[in-house]
Amino acid sequence: MAELTTLEEHRCFDGVQGFYEHASEAAGLPMRFGVYLPPQAREGPQPVLLCLAGLTCNEQTFAIKAGAQQHAARHGLVLVTPDTSPRNTGIAEADADWDFGTGAGFYLDATREPYAQHWRMESWLMEELPALLQRHFPLRTDRIGVLGHSMGGHGALTLALRHPGRFRTVSAFAPIAAPTEVPWGQKALRGYLGEDRAAWAAHDAVKLIEGGAKAPPLLVDQGEEDPFLATQLRPERLEQACAAAGQPLELRRHAGYDHGYFFIQSFIADHVEHHARGLAA
Repeated sequence: MAELTTLEEHRCFDGVQGFYEHASEAAGLPMRFGVYLPPQAREGPQPVLLCLAGLTCNEQTFAIKAGAQQHAARHGLVLVTPDTSPRNTGIAEADADWDFGTGAGFYLDATREPYAQHWRMESWLMEELPALLQRHFPLRTDRIGVLGHSMGGHGALTLALRHPGRFRTVSAFAPIAAPTEVPWGQKALRGYLGEDRAAWAAHDAVKLIEGGAKAPPLLVDQGEEDPFLATQLRPERLEQACAAAGQPLELRRHAGYDHGYFFIQSFIADHVEHHARGLAA
């Protein structure tokens, strides 16, 4: 197992917020992530909340902007914030658009060249990173929740549905709920997976639920002034699929809130509490 490089560490709510890099076998490149260790981690391993960020973000975005550490410190949760894609891949077209390529990994393993070699986000997150974290940090990989925002909300939902039993708790802010039906998702799925619509469906939360996949009860918050609500997010499709399949879902709509981190800051305490409650059970 490759060793970690510590990039920086900071005292935070009596815990430690750090950022790290390792040589990823899955991606074939260095990958970065953040870890917040609450003060309870000094006494022994604690449950984990995997926090997946959205388009254009990196491993620091959620850690700096969401305001989650104060709540994680109160509940004794380790926060893990992975980067959103490989970096410095040498693929020129990967940096051409803000919504595809660098900073837009969509939490899947690409099968289409030139992305198949390095864009292996699902393998990194579900196989390589947990083992690395368990080796280097006092955390419990048998008690993990997943939270995501926008593209990361898509990742939280689909990874939980594709890997039953891996996550005890799931929540999302403004997720891309039906990526096969919206421009962001179609661009990414076509670019990473080619034209096989069946392959697309395997990374679409609505399609997965319609196909019988199950997850722990879902908590989803959506701002009603989100500029991407109608064109990119489609939470009503998630609501319909969950109702038809009997998948527990609490979808909360919030008047006046948009897509950004001020929205997340406003409700992050509820999400951390949701995970803490489920991970303690």
